[in-house]
Amino acid sequence: MNRYTQTFPLLIFLLFLSLTLSTAQQTAKKNQAITIVIPASAHVRTTFGAEKLKQALTKAGYQSTVAKGPQAKSTDTQIVIGLWSDNVVKPVITTYALTVPADLKKESFSIRRDPQKPLLIAGADPSGTLYGCMELADQVTATGKLPETINLSDKPEMVLRGTCIGVQKPTYLPGRDVYEYPYTPETFPWLYDKALWIRYLDMMVENRYNSLYLWNGHPFASLVRLKEYPYAVEVDDATFKKNEEMFRFLTEEADKRGVWVIQMFYNIIVSKPFAEHHKIKTQDRNRPIVPLIADYTRKSIAAFVEKYPNVGLLIALGEAMEGVGQDDVDWFTKTIIPGVKDGLKALGQTNEPPLVLRAHDTDAPRVMKAALPLYKNLYTEAKFNGEALTTYTPRGKWAELHRTLSNIGTVQIENVHILANLEPFRYGSADFIQKSVQAMHNVYGANGLHLYPQASYWDWPYTADKTTPRQLQLDRDWIWYKTWARYAWKAGRNRPNEVTYWGNQLAEKYGLPLDKGKDVLEAYEQTGEISPKLLRRYGITDGNRQTLTLGMLMTQLINPFRYGLLTLLYESEAPEGEMIIDYAEKDWKHEKHIGETPVQVADEVVEHGKKAVEAIDKATGAVTKDKEEFTRLKNDVYCQNAMANFYAQKARAALAILRYKYSNDVRDLDKAVPFLESSVKHYADLVNLTKDTYLYANSMQTKQRKIPMRGVDATYITWAEMLPVYQKELNHFKHSIDSLKTATNTVAKQPIALKPATVTIQSPQLETYAIEKGQRVFADTAATISEFAPELKRLKGLKFSKAKQQLERTSLTFTTTQPVKLLVGFFTEKNPNYLPTPELETDASANDYGQSEIKISNAILVSGQPPVNIHAYSFKSGQHTLNLGKGACLLLGFMDGNQEIPIFDAGLAGNKKNIDWLFE
Repeated sequence: MNRYTQTFPLLIFLLFLSLTLSTAQQTAKKNQAITIVIPASAHVRTTFGAEKLKQALTKAGYQSTVAKGPQAKSTDTQIVIGLWSDNVVKPVITTYALTVPADLKKESFSIRRDPQKPLLIAGADPSGTLYGCMELADQVTATGKLPETINLSDKPEMVLRGTCIGVQKPTYLPGRDVYEYPYTPETFPWLYDKALWIRYLDMMVENRYNSLYLWNGHPFASLVRLKEYPYAVEVDDATFKKNEEMFRFLTEEADKRGVWVIQMFYNIIVSKPFAEHHKIKTQDRNRPIVPLIADYTRKSIAAFVEKYPNVGLLIALGEAMEGVGQDDVDWFTKTIIPGVKDGLKALGQTNEPPLVLRAHDTDAPRVMKAALPLYKNLYTEAKFNGEALTTYTPRGKWAELHRTLSNIGTVQIENVHILANLEPFRYGSADFIQKSVQAMHNVYGANGLHLYPQASYWDWPYTADKTTPRQLQLDRDWIWYKTWARYAWKAGRNRPNEVTYWGNQLAEKYGLPLDKGKDVLEAYEQTGEISPKLLRRYGITDGNRQTLTLGMLMTQLINPFRYGLLTLLYESEAPEGEMIIDYAEKDWKHEKHIGETPVQVADEVVEHGKKAVEAIDKATGAVTKDKEEFTRLKNDVYCQNAMANFYAQKARAALAILRYKYSNDVRDLDKAVPFLESSVKHYADLVNLTKDTYLYANSMQTKQRKIPMRGVDATYITWAEMLPVYQKELNHFKHSIDSLKTATNTVAKQPIALKPATVTIQSPQLETYAIEKGQRVFADTAATISEFAPELKRLKGLKFSKAKQQLERTSLTFTTTQPVKLLVGFFTEKNPNYLPTPELETDASANDYGQSEIKISNAILVSGQPPVNIHAYSFKSGQHTLNLGKGACLLLGFMDGNQEIPIFDAGLAGNKKNIDWLFE
């Protein structure tokens, strides 16, 4: 008889014994009665927490009931829940000889159990008792039993831990502008889906989130009626009643779960019917504050506060009104805060609801300094990495702003916003997220989190995945919500333990052994570095006008300033390092490179992609649960690997091409060809991986999107649409090289003069000037043109007063019988005296006229002034009024709207030669 034959009966016996003991334990639990005791007048959060605990105990096999008020001693096991000060809790405190903590922290709790004694859950506040119940319920669910002994105290590190939902859409509604989405069942059917809200709120409480932000441009006209402006309501009576009922339901259910609902709105936006009634625009960034709009807004806020006193407000002063100025201060202190106080007065209350000031496109420290003497319950909020996720080591001016806000003395909230570089692929790098939250504390001094959806923000509640039925973000991106919440509660968790924790989470998700769960985590960690590194080293902007996963044009890599480069991305939202153009120049000059380089990132992202594919492949064969979702996750890993290789090869090609800019040696261009060919091949792989799996790459499908291509009417939203662009780019490049090699005589390209157009100017009355050397460009200074691009020679400039432009907004009303373009010259120096260039990062209307891109760089030199870049504003036939902001600029005249403007750098500021023509 061999040893296996001898051992087998023993194994059978041990298995039988184990099953017998397990059955006996279950029987014992079923016979074990547990009474959950809560105060007679328990808060709804305590009651909700007790019910959640009861559900966990029942699922584990216990017989449990919830009872109110002090209970007589019985043979039942008792769980006593309440505040430290509650009468039901005090006797148990005495039993344990506990001392009530002198410095009870908000949302803190303690759980205590010794043998033969009641189990105690004591909270500092109702949220603390709720979280204590949820913690114990989690332990019961994980172990299948109530702990015999426990001595645990816990509290969150971050004061506010919130998620947001955009009550917005991927495209504009007919006849409306950006952010203008009334609350209606037709536009937002999910908004009225109570079962979906319950699921979402349950996710929030399970992850210990305590704030929910609803984002909308002008929600008031969907939620309140004003007796002074009855025509301002934008929804019918039936919808208005549904909205009232929905808001009551949402706020009540949220309160049970310790969640504070916060309604966000932009300034200055008015409702469409209000605008039509008064014959004004719903929004105009450059209009001044007028009494009518201020009164309407103040009364709207007052009515909202009176009707929903438990709902907070998040105010975005920027974007829809001119940013960074006295108007911001006045609007916040003379319209918004008085509106809130009017609502409180109508209620007969003095308890201030919280107001959150968004720091975007405003001087938030200045606004807060003016506001704090008037209103105390204030918070500030600012974007962590702009509208992307790029680094957990923020620095520079952006970090200084966050520290300034944190040092005001109120709570600074970090907004993880839009994530334009992550969508649409899944993201779950626990390491990157943990380090980001640690940076929020250690670098920024912040103590709050405001988390956007990981992808498809504009398309809530759905993901971009091509599935039937459509997949919910709530389901797909569970790890995104869970990870940020875990570290918002406690950031300094031990990394090796976290690897095991997340490995177990993923093993449970996909029915894997722990080691394979860790392989899935490794795939998440490796892909988690790819998009952040690519954007911070190669990108144009941290904003959502760039869709990173769709790629970039070569001209965007070799001439980023042409596309309105946001230098903040490199100066603050990335480790110290070099852009592609910087690296090429240093390499040519044999200068030492600094920090993170484009070549380094090209190598690193390829390695990240390789390791991610290897890791996900290791886990594939062992998956036993949720196989369809695992297949989608695996495909995302392959997608990000293809994207990494596309960018790496294109960056290497860009460096070879930029070398030609200095060397003038066509052999440098030859070296770029195989890199660019390889890049296109990898992009073709990306197309194949996404064509049957994704509906789109970007959920914002409007004219605000610019890079790699302008997105109008949901065009250029898939990789298949972009592949011909990159193939054409490659072919053009090869043709350009051939032309250089075969050209025997170099003939200078003649400039194409822009054709002037005639318009009738109604106001103001202005002199014109010819675009010639020595011509004065302002009515009140001696500044003259010293150099100009010859393409401008036929145009007539409009002579404004420079001093008046700096004091008042520049406005021009004119009539045209044909399509025209107005050329506007922006001085390149960032200075309050000069009109800021159109910037979609801070102004959603910055491309309404197609004006966001520089057409001719360094096109004019004016004596005593910085160089001038030219942008073009397009108009159809008819009467128009163009309102610009404050600051000096040049209006260089009207041209034929059907003529294309050649895009180039005139080089008048001493720039090196332009090589964009190689690709265009």
